[in-house]
Amino acid sequence: MEALPAVEDAAAQPDLWRPVARPKVPAPHYVGHRDRLRDRAAQGGLSALPDYELLELVLFRAIPRGDVKPLAKQLLARFGSLAAVLGASAEDLTSVKGVGAALALDLTLLHELSVRAAKEAVAKRPVIASWSALLAYVKTALAHEAREQFRVLFLDKKNQLIADEVMGKGTVDHAPVYPREVMRRALELSASAVILVHNHPSGDPTPSAADIDMTRQVADAGRPLRIAVHDHLIAARDGVASLKALGLF
Repeated sequence: MEALPAVEDAAAQPDLWRPVARPKVPAPHYVGHRDRLRDRAAQGGLSALPDYELLELVLFRAIPRGDVKPLAKQLLARFGSLAAVLGASAEDLTSVKGVGAALALDLTLLHELSVRAAKEAVAKRPVIASWSALLAYVKTALAHEAREQFRVLFLDKKNQLIADEVMGKGTVDHAPVYPREVMRRALELSASAVILVHNHPSGDPTPSAADIDMTRQVADAGRPLRIAVHDHLIAARDGVASLKALGLF
C-alpha cells in the first residue's frame, strides 16, 4: 500500500488563503466640519464668521449630511450677497442645483423674520422720528425683490404706522399705480398722511421721470382731502432714495 502524501503545514499554504489587508481610505475632508463650525460659532460668536459659513449653518438644517460649503458659495455667487440670497424667491432659489423645497422654505423664512423684526422698529412710534429705522425696513423688505412692487405706508395724525400695504405688483421695471385708489384706501383707514414706497430691481434707486410724475399725481389727489404725501422712497440693492430729500416734489 502506498503512503498518503503528507499534509502541508497551514503556514506553508499560499497567500491566497490569507485575508488580504485593504488599504485605509481617508475620510472625506468635510468629516467633522459641521461640529468644528458649530464650535467656532459658539466660542467666537456668529459675527466672527464669514457669510458663506453663516449660510452653511442654515444649510445644515435642511441638508443633514454631506459637504454644503460648495452650495453656500454657489448661492452667494448666484445672487451676489447674503441679503440677496435671503431675499430671493423660492422659485429662484430652487433653480440652483442642490436647493430643494425645504431649504428654499428655510431661507425665505429667515427673510420674513428679518422683515418683521425691522418693521417692529417702525411700528407704534412716529415714523418721522425713526427715519433710519424706516429706511432699514424698506430696504430689507424690498431691495432684493425681482419684480417692481408699489407699497403705501398709511400714517395717523401722530405719524404712526397704521398699515403697510402692497397696492401694485408689476414687471422688472414697472408697477401700476392709481392715485385715486391710494387715496380711497387712505380714507378707509382714516389716514392723515402716506409714504409711497417702491423698488427698482435694477439695483439703482435713482428716481425716474415717471417716478417723479407719479408722486406729484398722488400728492395732488391727496391735497383736497388733506392727506399729505410725506415722501416717496425707492429701495434698491444700492440703497434707498428719498424724493423729498432730493427736492423732487
